Amino acid sequence: MAARCTDGGLHVGSSEFQSHLRALRQIDFELAYLVLLTREGLKPLSRWEKPLDEGVLGLLQQMHLATRQMRRTVKTGQEVIETVFSRTLACIRLYEQSFAGTPIDKSPATQRIEGFLFGYPPCCVEQYVRKPYAPNDLADRDREILFHWACPRCKVTPVLLDAYRSIHDLLSRC
Repeated sequence: MAARCTDGGLHVGSSEFQSHLRALRQIDFELAYLVLLTREGLKPLSRWEKPLDEGVLGLLQQMHLATRQMRRTVKTGQEVIETVFSRTLACIRLYEQSFAGTPIDKSPATQRIEGFLFGYPPCCVEQYVRKPYAPNDLADRDREILFHWACPRCKVTPVLLDAYRSIHDLLSRC
């Protein structure tokens, strides 16, 4: 019997959910992957660093994710639109209060807030603040499915990797 996709106890095999998932995958596999990681609760909040049209925002909302698009600026002064989504409005509000209308920066305070909201292990966030991209023992195939840089000898990332890999494999099969 073929494996069925499930999402938090709900069968993703429903034609509506499959349709939404296929539409997201056609836009970008990584977007669909972020959506599933967020829906499963592995990421409290995710950010798509591009604007999404109303149709895609509607898909995310139909998949029970709250969404917001925010204007920010880069160092050149150019405006960019970020899309954030979460299962909870509290995460959206915290991101919005912290970053809406602000210049994009990589300060330690920003890294810590983003790390918390994006579900990164605190040890990895602190290591990244001190020394970005410190060598670790992760295989390239593992690094490719994470959205954070794991700190050396991290105890949390291997647990996350198993869950991330499961979602990544699920999406690859659907």
